[in-house]
Amino acid sequence: MNSPTKSDRELAEELRQVTTQAGSIESVLRTNDRVIARVTDGIYRQPGSAIRELIANAYDADATWVSVKTDAPKFSRITIEDDGTGMTPDAVIHLLHNIGGSAKRTEQGQALGIASEGDPTLTPGGRKLIGKLGIGIFSVSQLTHSFQIITKTAGDAYRTVVLVRLKQFADEPSNGDETDFKAGEYQVWRERTSDVDAHGTTIVLTSIRPQTRDSLRSEQLWSSIDNPISEESGAKSLSAIPLFHIGRLDGADFHIEDKRGGARKLPWEDRDDPDVAFSKMVDCVWSSVQNRATVKLAEIFDNYLQMVWNLALSLPLPYVNGSVLDEQVSDDWAYFFKLSNSPKGSATQLISSEDGVTLREISGLSSTSLDESDEFRVVIDGLQLSRPLKYRGLPTTQHALKKPMVFVGSLREDFNGFDRDVSAGPLEFEAYLFWTPKVAPTEHQGVLVRIHGASGTLFDSTFLNYQIAELTRLRQITCEVFVKQGLEAALNIDRESFNTAHPHTVLLTRWVHSALRQLATAQKRQAQEVRLQARDTTRRDAEDRVAEIIEAANAIRSDGEGVVPHIRFTGSEELSIDPEGITQTYELARIVGEIPSSAQIVPRSESLRRLESITKLLAVYGVLEQLSQKEQENLLGSILGILEAENIV
Repeated sequence: MNSPTKSDRELAEELRQVTTQAGSIESVLRTNDRVIARVTDGIYRQPGSAIRELIANAYDADATWVSVKTDAPKFSRITIEDDGTGMTPDAVIHLLHNIGGSAKRTEQGQALGIASEGDPTLTPGGRKLIGKLGIGIFSVSQLTHSFQIITKTAGDAYRTVVLVRLKQFADEPSNGDETDFKAGEYQVWRERTSDVDAHGTTIVLTSIRPQTRDSLRSEQLWSSIDNPISEESGAKSLSAIPLFHIGRLDGADFHIEDKRGGARKLPWEDRDDPDVAFSKMVDCVWSSVQNRATVKLAEIFDNYLQMVWNLALSLPLPYVNGSVLDEQVSDDWAYFFKLSNSPKGSATQLISSEDGVTLREISGLSSTSLDESDEFRVVIDGLQLSRPLKYRGLPTTQHALKKPMVFVGSLREDFNGFDRDVSAGPLEFEAYLFWTPKVAPTEHQGVLVRIHGASGTLFDSTFLNYQIAELTRLRQITCEVFVKQGLEAALNIDRESFNTAHPHTVLLTRWVHSALRQLATAQKRQAQEVRLQARDTTRRDAEDRVAEIIEAANAIRSDGEGVVPHIRFTGSEELSIDPEGITQTYELARIVGEIPSSAQIVPRSESLRRLESITKLLAVYGVLEQLSQKEQENLLGSILGILEAENIV
């Protein structure tokens, strides 16, 4: 039987009277306010994750630009400003009173102007919404317990100002049955502005937590450098000064210049434009590849610069040098393949001689990028972010394959025949796998999943727990998955990991593992072909050099009038008769018989080619004509024995 709203005590009393399933109580599960209280206290692992969520909120507000100022290296105040639609008073009040109850993707969101009237999963400007749970703005609790919101919509003569003070969550037991936990307090008011047409939101974070400041300042790193484990024993710190960093401050927030590595060192100059500055930041990583066996971000950048790099990876932004899917297939810079969705399928090579045909077009993927279709610019402390992934001009290695390999594929699964409560609806995505002998930085080894262009997971180096022993090859692969529909329900609340048991995660995992198998097969085959071609080329070059040597000897011996004989060993597979030359024939078995302990010798074709060349040279100098047939066979057998000395048992 269905239960109306009753107290826990009433339901417990009712339950005592129910002794069969036929009369069971039916109700809904409820979430205790302690859960939301814990959420507002911080659920993210790094300060950058909180800033990422605030930028994502700006994207969902149809902002075209976001400016982040962190006050580095002091980090006493952080400001995030955007030119989005802003929030009306109704939207502000809903935000403050419904933590964890986002109006996005709902009819209420349409009424509040934060979702499209035609489709609640879109922003008013037509973007796919990133946020879903309504906790993004409270991610600031990771950074501070007090912040200010200043927001305004176009056409409004007033702006709304909110001061928020969050409460520190405690696990101490509460008195009585109280479940109405207060996440914090706020003050809100309206102020008249002179610019009626202005719109956007500014979030100001003050009183930054000491732990957050220490993290962004890399205090632990610098401390380990200054204080090795045992100074008495002369031990050195396991930490090294990163190549680039924002400098060091002392306890009074003054720059430290006298200590080793204390002065600021950045890969760009202050006068550089924001996009140029970030491009230099990306280039400094790739330029380090030539001098290092492996390139790790932690060795190149301090914590703050690593945060900037990861923000650039996670947001819906263009690539620093363009997407690999928009590269032309006709350009001979990589091998291109289309992945199969068949259970035991194999990748098919994509070839096009037509100029201008892109990988996206020839493989049948979306006509435009899923996450670069609209303008969205993010500038953090003078750096205009873009995805720091490069595909061309990569460092050369000793690997047989001198060109990278690109594999593309897509999948749509409607889960027909399954209840939506079981399948969570359709799943559709596109993806590429990029193989190169050396991935840099190493943090880009793995698979990165983007949902509507955004990702909190970054690169998963396990490739969704791939169990096949392909460790070397996995370190040579960068993979991105672009989800068009689905998978959002599989994201855990921090948006930095997936529920591995969710049907969408299971299907995606299966597809990625199949793609890895197809890549491994194609890469092995391509490498083998290249090695065979290289051997053939090397052999032909060697044969040409030998022929030149013999011709030169013949020219000296007979003033160019003599003819180099053709040597034929009967029974060998190296038969190349020159009808215009002089052929000298030898029985291979008789020559082999002249080799001591020759019973188990099977001459290699390489040895026979060398013996043929030596025999020609002996003939040119007239050595053979001075010997009897038996002596010739003995001489050639001795030479062959030397060439085959390693094979004699």
